[in-house]
Amino acid sequence: MRDIMIEKVVVNIGVGEPGERLDNAKNLLSKLTDDRVPVETHAKKRQPSFKLRKGLAIGTMITLRGEEAKTFLEKALIAKRKILNTRNFDKQGNLSFGVHEYIDFPGVKYDPAMEMYGFDVCVSLVRPGKRVSLRKLKSAKIGKKHRISKEEAMEFVKNNFDVKFE
Repeated sequence: MRDIMIEKVVVNIGVGEPGERLDNAKNLLSKLTDDRVPVETHAKKRQPSFKLRKGLAIGTMITLRGEEAKTFLEKALIAKRKILNTRNFDKQGNLSFGVHEYIDFPGVKYDPAMEMYGFDVCVSLVRPGKRVSLRKLKSAKIGKKHRISKEEAMEFVKNNFDVKFE
């Protein structure tokens, strides 16, 4: 029950405007994740200085789980040259980092019809029993010893993916 595992990996590209750039970002995410269908993300509030209104599609994302999540995370860490900063981890043991250009990702080639995009990778780590706090009937809190700390998450990533820290 103390084993740490990857719950999900969320890949996100924020474009900031609808249209052709958003469609290109969707196609890129689909290529990166082996033809999975991306979902649009929408603006939550109005920002006139950026010409945004509530509900406007401004980004795209895909959630990966299971073995797909692990293989994508391995490739994304190769794009980061397996070097992460300790600031990439939060207190709950989750991990987030960004890849500046999609051509750094292994197996993807430059497409002249598409501009350069970067993407964010957010990894959620859990231990077995996390569902107890999320279920509707008879939910309960998870004890402090069973929660994942920043140090435990760093050790998990270091041991399983051979990552070095700055």
